[in-house]
Amino acid sequence: VQLQASGGGLVQAGGSLRLSCAASGRTFSRYRMGWFRQAPGKEREIVAAINRSGGATYYADSVKGRFTISRDNAKNMVYLQMNSLKPEDTAAYYCAADASYSNISPDKRTYGYWGQGTQVTVSS
Repeated sequence: VQLQASGGGLVQAGGSLRLSCAASGRTFSRYRMGWFRQAPGKEREIVAAINRSGGATYYADSVKGRFTISRDNAKNMVYLQMNSLKPEDTAAYYCAADASYSNISPDKRTYGYWGQGTQVTVSS
């Protein structure tokens, strides 16, 4: 599967952005999906993950209550709605996919496919 992330940009603290990730192929519903982020000088970390059907989600503690992950299997899309953005949310955001496991996972090592990053910058 090939992944294309978009929707990043510059926003003031307290603002919102919606990231999108388009997946190629006809078997998108077989892949569990995740959003990760990486700030300069830091490790890539989980933001949110969603299972194949969209019925189960996982969020990092730092984004709970502010971010929402969702997917549309008919459109081969996964989204990350980000509200109440903070300067510490500034990072390159990556979508990732994996079909090897059925359960969602926050572990980046279990994702085999990655899109290019989309930059999110939150000004104070």
